[in-house]
Amino acid sequence: MPTARTTRTASAAALLATVSLTACQGSNTAQPPTPAASSTPSASPKGRTPTADQSSPKAEGDNTGHAIATKSPVSGAPGACTAEATKIVATEVNRPVNHMLLTVTNKGARACDIYAAPMLRFDDEQAATQTIEESKPQAVATLAPGRSAYAAVRLSSAVGDEAHGYKPRRLMVHFTSRDGSGSVGKPNPLTLPADAFKDDSAAVTYWQTSMSDALSY
Repeated sequence: MPTARTTRTASAAALLATVSLTACQGSNTAQPPTPAASSTPSASPKGRTPTADQSSPKAEGDNTGHAIATKSPVSGAPGACTAEATKIVATEVNRPVNHMLLTVTNKGARACDIYAAPMLRFDDEQAATQTIEESKPQAVATLAPGRSAYAAVRLSSAVGDEAHGYKPRRLMVHFTSRDGSGSVGKPNPLTLPADAFKDDSAAVTYWQTSMSDALSY
C-alpha cells in the first residue's frame, strides 16, 4: 500500500503540472507591448523643412539674385507709312541740277516706318522709276508724328542727252511694303514743278532722314 509520503509526492507533482500548463496557455494569448511614440520629430536634411514652392520652376533672375519678369514682345510697334497718314510735296532744287526733292511728313498721331525708296510713276509709264541703290541707308526710317523723311529724284542727266526726254504732267508716289515685294496703301498724287523735265536716266534715292543725305546723290 502506498505510504503517506508517496501520496504527498504524487500530489505535489500533479500541482506543478497544472501550474505549468496554465502558464503555457497564458503565453499563447498575451499581446506584445506597444512601443512608446518618440517625442522628438525627425529632422529634414540640413535642419530645413521643405516648402511647397521648392518644386516649382525657378524664376529668371539677374546677377543680383533678384527675380525679373520675362520680356514679352513689344506691342504697338510702328506700322508702315501710308498716304492716308502722311503728306508729300515735291520741290525743285538748285543743286544738284535736274533734281527734285520729295518730302514726306507724318501727319498722323502715331509713328510709322517708311521702307526702301518711293515707287514713282510719271504720267502713264508702266514701269516704276529706277532706284539709286548706293543710297540705301543702314536702317529703316521711323517717322514720329510731325517728322519728315526725304528722297531725291534725278529727273534727267546733267547734259540732258538721254532718250525720251519730256515734261511730265503728273506723278504718283507709292509707298514700298516692308518686304519690298510691292506697294502698300493708296498712291499719293503730286503736283510737279512747272519746268520739270524727265528722261530715261531718271532715278530716285531711298528715303533718308536728312535732306542733305538725300541730295548727295
